Amino acid sequence: MTAPARDLILVVDDDDDILRFVQFNLEVEGFGVLTARDGETALQLAHQHRPDLAVVDLMMPGVDGVELTRRLRSNPTTSPIPIIMLTAKSATVDKVVGLTAGADDYVLKPFDNMELVARIRSMLRRAREFRESSPLTGLPGNNRILREITSRAEQRSPFAVGHVDIDRFKTVNDAYGFTRGDEFIKALATCLQNAANAAEGEPPAFIGHVGGDDFVIVCTPDQVRPLTEHAIRGFIQAADELSDPDDAARGYLEIVDRRGAVQRAALVTISIGVGLSTSRSFQDPRQVVAAASEMKSVAKSQPGSYVAIDRRTADTGPPDQPGWDASEVEPEAPPVPDWDAPTTLTAELPPPA
Repeated sequence: MTAPARDLILVVDDDDDILRFVQFNLEVEGFGVLTARDGETALQLAHQHRPDLAVVDLMMPGVDGVELTRRLRSNPTTSPIPIIMLTAKSATVDKVVGLTAGADDYVLKPFDNMELVARIRSMLRRAREFRESSPLTGLPGNNRILREITSRAEQRSPFAVGHVDIDRFKTVNDAYGFTRGDEFIKALATCLQNAANAAEGEPPAFIGHVGGDDFVIVCTPDQVRPLTEHAIRGFIQAADELSDPDDAARGYLEIVDRRGAVQRAALVTISIGVGLSTSRSFQDPRQVVAAASEMKSVAKSQPGSYVAIDRRTADTGPPDQPGWDASEVEPEAPPVPDWDAPTTLTAELPPPA
């Protein structure tokens, strides 16, 4: 099994004693360390090795810590590197200068090694979380989603995974433009997170953003229904507010096709497929995700906003095999054709009799 890569720290200081001291202690803590005694060398190392974090002395001859920070921040290749500034100056103005130049944190000399290591670990953790989050919604991305599902599976407590997306999103995105399309995605993210926050029970429900209009819910089986119903109600209201007033009033879009003919397209709804850890013994957490995605396809075959829950057992075939045709999935509430009265429709694939 390949050992995880060590975080690489660039340490920049013109004082050899401090440089060696910091290098030794960071290596003891398991970090990889690059050292530089001046700003120019540090810039070259940063471009060549892309360190995970830089510890930079404020006072250095030539390119000092402030100028080094500015140059690192001005280049797209090195701008994401977190920077902790070391300074012997405790005046507020000196700290402000460093932070304004782009430093993320500062440590006063003489410093405690334990504090420096703690700040480095904290900064690396925040940077990793930021990299793994969606830039549009701020929600955790794919890696964090998989870790959450894996963690729940390892705890051996019942959990559910939901795959959520917006029906007919491309139509709305093309009609209104990508800027407003992003607003629909952000609205769904907000509605899902609000629903997760309102869901009762432990552990708390988790919401992740795969990308585009696809989201993932990780929660307990008991949280599925209240969470999804809460999210759908909120999103339908938000979607009406984001749609053009005329479209929202009549309940559909009017789109002119390439031939000049006016076509009607329904407004957006939500499809949610849910996989349950209690239905089968999954060998890999990704299998639960696959089950949820499969059920999302079932949900998308139904009218309106729809939640399809997989309750197949280990001996059950896929939904499209005999006995599991989507036409046999009965909604708990009948569909309401009124455009102005969207409902949450829930379907389940039960175990065979």
